[in-house]
Amino acid sequence: MSGHSKWSNIQHRKGAQDRKRGNLFTKLAKEITVAAKLGDPNPEMNPRLRLAVLAARKESMPNDNIKRAIAKALPGSGEGDYVEIRYEGYAPGGISVIIECLTDNKNRTASDVRALFSKHGGNLGETNSVAFNFEHIGLFVYKKSVAEFDTIFEVALEGGARDVEEDDDNYMITCEIPEFANLAKALEKFGEPEKAEIIWQPKISVEIDAEAGEKLDRFIDALEDNDDVQKVYTNADY
Repeated sequence: MSGHSKWSNIQHRKGAQDRKRGNLFTKLAKEITVAAKLGDPNPEMNPRLRLAVLAARKESMPNDNIKRAIAKALPGSGEGDYVEIRYEGYAPGGISVIIECLTDNKNRTASDVRALFSKHGGNLGETNSVAFNFEHIGLFVYKKSVAEFDTIFEVALEGGARDVEEDDDNYMITCEIPEFANLAKALEKFGEPEKAEIIWQPKISVEIDAEAGEKLDRFIDALEDNDDVQKVYTNADY
C-alpha cells in the first residue's frame, strides 16, 4: 500500500471491500442509533444524526435499515444502549493508533481490543497515551466542482473553519469541534459533502516501509473486523 496522503490515510479503508459490507452496515447503524439517542430523532434537527444518515446512504445502506436504527433510539425500544469508548496504544512498529468504539458490553470490547494488540505485536496504552500526537477536529470534504476556491474559502471562514486546503480533486475544510455544527450549516449551500466527520488528524506523520505497512494493514483489518470498532486512526504515512 503506497501513495497515501494524510487525508486519505485518516480513516483506513472503511468499507472498501465488499466482504465487509455487513460489518460496515452494523457500524453505521450503531452510529445512527447513538446519534438519535443523544439528540433529536429527526435528522433535520440533529446534525450528528443527519451526517450519520448521509454516511449510511453513501454506502447504499437500505432505508429500512436506517429507519430501524433510529427506532432503536426511541423510548421504550429496549435497545440502542451503546457506550462510546476510545482506546489508544502503539501498533506494530511503534505507530500511534486511536480506536473509537461503540459497544453495549465494555468488558467484551476491552478484552477483544487487548487481544488484538497482543496478537499483532502492539501495545495497548492508557487514555491519552498517544492522543497528544493527534488533533481532534472536524473535517469536511467537497469535490472541487462545487465552487471556486475563493468562494468556498470565504464561506468556510465565515462559518467557523480554521483552514481550507485543496488537492487535485477535493477541498478539505477543517474546524475546531465546537464550530462543527455551525460550519456544516454554512456549507449546506454547496450541497452534501463527500465526507463530514470528527476525526483524529496526526500532527506529524511517521513514514514506514512496505513490510511495516503490511503488518499495520493486518492489524487495522483485524480491528475493523470487530463490530464494536467504529474508526481507526494512525499517524503512519506509507
